[in-house]
This record gives sequence, structure tokens and C-alpha cells, in this order.
Amino acid sequence: MTAIASKARAFQQACRAHATPSHPSKRALIDTCQRSYATQSSLGSGPRSPNNNIKSSRRAITVTSDDGRYQWNELSTGEKAARTTQQSFNFLLVTAGAVGTVCVAYLLYQELFAADSKTRQFNRAVDRIKADSKCRELLGPANRIKAYGEPSTSKWARARPLAHTVDIDRFGTTHFRMHFHVEGPEASGVVNIHMTKKSDEDELQYRLLSLSVPGHETIYLENTDASSPKRALGKMFGVQWR
Repeated sequence: MTAIASKARAFQQACRAHATPSHPSKRALIDTCQRSYATQSSLGSGPRSPNNNIKSSRRAITVTSDDGRYQWNELSTGEKAARTTQQSFNFLLVTAGAVGTVCVAYLLYQELFAADSKTRQFNRAVDRIKADSKCRELLGPANRIKAYGEPSTSKWARARPLAHTVDIDRFGTTHFRMHFHVEGPEASGVVNIHMTKKSDEDELQYRLLSLSVPGHETIYLENTDASSPKRALGKMFGVQWR
């Protein structure tokens, strides 16, 4: 077929070389050559099906290239599997992100805003110490008083951990205990805290808030246990009851 097409092109070129379109007979000769070339060229083309005229220009869909522009019924079996895999992975990714967000929000709430949050109670106690005139007399000006937790043996630890405990007694009362260090230009000391919350209460209440500075008497900002009257003790059968 290629040889026939070559001969047809050579024949057409010969016709053009010996004839010009100015004369009617020569123009007719050129038309005859062109029709002959077209007929011979069509011999090598073969029959065309309608499907060969419409060529798909889209790429095959993969897990990483699927952007959802094609409908489900336009996909092959392999492409459907790729889309299913991609959507399953996206769903798991979104679910993991949502769970992580909820966990971070819960931990943030417990650390900063919950009633028994050590950070919240630490900040409250530091404000109380700085606001008390007796504490400032021992430590120094409020703007120069620093508060921090326990020393850490890890050189990578930036924040010193706060020593605290939270427990619930047999009556359902929550007991929050904590101590931390304070330091000013005049002296350093230790702050002790004891707070309680009954089962029907929402906030912790101070039972003890004190500042102990070596060489000085302990300053009590709160001391409910010492000020509350002692209940009378009774005996029955030699046993003392509270």
C-alpha cells in the first residue's frame, strides 16, 4: 500500500510539472491526477469503524489521580476499585483527624479549664500570693515574684512539673492537694494547697492555702480546718466515735 501511495504522489507531481491551470484542458488533466491520487491513497486506509473516529483522550484513573470528574458508570472495573480505595482512605483520614481534634480539646479542657485542673489552681494560688500584703513583705514586689514546680532531672524539660494529687474519699468528696515554689528578690518559700469539692458542688473550695518561708512564721491565706469547730467526740462501749 505504501508503494501505491508513493507512485500516486509521483504521478501527481509529474502532472503538475507539465501542466498549468491557465488552460482548460490542462486544468482537467490536473483534476484527473488529483482524483487518481485520492483513489489510490484511500486503498491503504482500510475500513473505519465509528469507534475509531472517537478516541478517548482521558487518562486512566488511579488512586492518586482521581479527581471525581467522571461518573461512576464511566469507570472501568479497575478504576472503580481505585476510586473506592481513595474514598476509603479519605474517610479514614477525616475520621482520624476528628478523633484527634476531640482528644486534644478534651486534654486542653482538663489541663486549663476543669475544676481540678492543676494549671488553673496554680494560677489562682499565685495570684492570691502576689495580692497578699504579708506575702509581698517576705518575698518582695508582686511583679518580681516567680512561681514554679518541682526541679526536673531532665535537661530537656522546659516547665517544672507541679506536684499535686487528686483523690476521692469514701463520702464522695474530691481532695485536691498541691505544693509549688515561689521566689522573690527578698526570700523564697513553698506554697501548700488543700482544696475539696463535694459530690454536689461544681468548684473546688480552699481548705488550706499557706506560704512557708524559712526563718518566718507560716502565712495562712486560707485555713478552714483550723477555724472550723471540732465536733464533740462520743464514746460507746469504750469506742470513740467521730
